[in-house]
Amino acid sequence: MPDNLSEQRSQHCPNGVRLDGMLDQDLLPLTNSRARIRPLRHADAEAYAVGTDDPLVRQFAHLPEDRYTPASVRAMIDQVTEPALARGDLAVLAIADPRTDAFAGSAVVFDVDEAAGTAEVGFWVHPAHRGKGMSAAALELSAEFAARSGLAVLTARTVPANAASRRVLA
Repeated sequence: MPDNLSEQRSQHCPNGVRLDGMLDQDLLPLTNSRARIRPLRHADAEAYAVGTDDPLVRQFAHLPEDRYTPASVRAMIDQVTEPALARGDLAVLAIADPRTDAFAGSAVVFDVDEAAGTAEVGFWVHPAHRGKGMSAAALELSAEFAARSGLAVLTARTVPANAASRRVLA
């Protein structure tokens, strides 16, 4: 039995899939031709805060805070996202441009149920990056992240009024 969390987190099957069904931060970043998912960084704080002020993000993203500032995003990274990703039970990730690594939105893998091998994913993309296939690409990467972490089912859902997300999920 491993004697610390970092040793536990690195347990993999020979095919690269985790044994325990918890999210594995060591798999990040993941990149395809249209997006990259990676841990949030303090350098993302300004763009994250601006993106969450978008009316569509505010309407559909189910953000835990009413308003974000660069300072509150940095605090969220330090106090919530980094510890949760280290534990493997929540991943609040940056969606980034695959060429420049510039922040373009956020993907969140949450409600991780280790016993059932399930989790849910949500996402939002900054208005300046919409219409480029980035949401679908980030969801593909999120599904890869979940599967390689040992989860069998990743659920995504949206409200009927969110036509853009419905198209992405279809």
